[in-house]
Amino acid sequence: MENTIYSLIPPLLAIIMVILTRRVLLSLGVGIVASAFLLAEFSITKTFTFMWDAFKGIFVSEGTLNTWNVYIILFLLILGVITAFVNISGGSRAFGEWAMSRVKTRAGAQILAAVLGIIIFIDDYFNALAVGQVSRPITDRHKISRAKLAYIIDSTSAPICVVSPISSWGAYIIGLIGTILATHNITEYSAFSAFIQMIPMNLYVWVAIALVLIVATRGLDFGQMKFHETRAVETGSLYDPNKEIPGELKNDLPVSDKGSIAGLLLPILGLVIGTVGAMIWTGYKAVGNFDILPIFENTDVTASLLYGGLFGLAISIIVFINQYFKKGIVGSAFPIGIMEGAKSMLPAIYILLFAWTIVTLIDQLQTGTYLAGLVEQANLSTGFLPVILFLVAGVMAFSTGTSWGSFGILLPIAGEIAVATDVTILLPSMAAVLAGSVFGDHCSPISDTTIMSSTGAGSNHMDHVITQLPYAIAGAVIASVGFIILGFTGSTILAFPITLAIVILLPFVVKKKKTETAIEQES
Repeated sequence: MENTIYSLIPPLLAIIMVILTRRVLLSLGVGIVASAFLLAEFSITKTFTFMWDAFKGIFVSEGTLNTWNVYIILFLLILGVITAFVNISGGSRAFGEWAMSRVKTRAGAQILAAVLGIIIFIDDYFNALAVGQVSRPITDRHKISRAKLAYIIDSTSAPICVVSPISSWGAYIIGLIGTILATHNITEYSAFSAFIQMIPMNLYVWVAIALVLIVATRGLDFGQMKFHETRAVETGSLYDPNKEIPGELKNDLPVSDKGSIAGLLLPILGLVIGTVGAMIWTGYKAVGNFDILPIFENTDVTASLLYGGLFGLAISIIVFINQYFKKGIVGSAFPIGIMEGAKSMLPAIYILLFAWTIVTLIDQLQTGTYLAGLVEQANLSTGFLPVILFLVAGVMAFSTGTSWGSFGILLPIAGEIAVATDVTILLPSMAAVLAGSVFGDHCSPISDTTIMSSTGAGSNHMDHVITQLPYAIAGAVIASVGFIILGFTGSTILAFPITLAIVILLPFVVKKKKTETAIEQES
């Protein structure tokens, strides 16, 4: 069953079920069982063995602690506790009141969230959770639905990280590019200069960011997003209270009436400084010098998140103690903050555990390898290669729930095909892989970055997936036009502005369509 068309069954089954039932854990569970059943060649006993091994691998790999996954879980729990302490200390309330006096409009609140998403480019996990913590008090006050906030976070976190050379994503991608260039003896540009040249070729990224800004400024709400936004404005209900909301504090917490903006900003600032400092420190330990790119290429991302989280937690505890001495809160609020903060992150952790399990099994089924093989076997005009790779990378990331896995599989294949046919198409082809992987990641309910965006925004996970999907697909259609132009002309100067021009025209097309529909209904 490995590396065959049958390997597509489990991810497609899980994704179809999650869209139809909106029950994430049930759907992922079915996908897990289906994956293990195929791997076990229909043996019930072996099916359970594969499932257990995949779940165990989340925590223990090759006899040692799987620190990547364990540290992410610990970071989520710590972030939940920080959130609770920030609320108890009155920081969120004070920041919300301050922001309301300065950010006067719903558009302004959305733009602020988008700008924060763009400038926090170190890591997508950190981006999603940090932007959510800072933005939520403001967007809540302006009655912006949590689904809209999740969309803004998701469509700025991964896109900005994938084009930033000084980020965990950039370092990983530059490392892959370097290997590809060395394999094919390409010496006219370095891995870093190739990455820089590919930035404007990553058309989906720029379309996604432009769409976010247009949606924020023009109120371009369609599909299920319009329903969520209308409900938020008319009723004040930012989400469906009957649905599971990861990252949302379930019980009312005691809140200090003597809190200040510093109660929110200091823990978040500590989180940022602690995480970035830890990334530089762990990278320096690995390379032994202060060369910035190798540092970010070799940094321990999850350990840095954990260290930064602990630093932010320490500051939030200091803020709590300060409020205690000011008689703003009582000491009994401390254990309540720890308990409720940790509990708020459990739904996200449950989804992550299931997602990691199914991704492990899908990897063993070699679903990504099968999809990549289809590209290699296809006899296509080189002009169509970028758009084909964009779409295949999208399907791969959508099916496997991992953009990084798609990078690792498809970038070398894109390199091989381009070198064998027309080496001038190499950079556009690799840029298309990066863009398609981010697109597929945006659409996939089993993607960890999508889960993190839901958690950061405090949105129901499937509400986020369903509301973001039309925007991601619209962005992909527009980017596909750009990749066709790029493939046949080889001109970034031509493809980039035409692609952005189409995005800018989109609100006018949607508005015209709405007007025509309204006229038809009246007549």
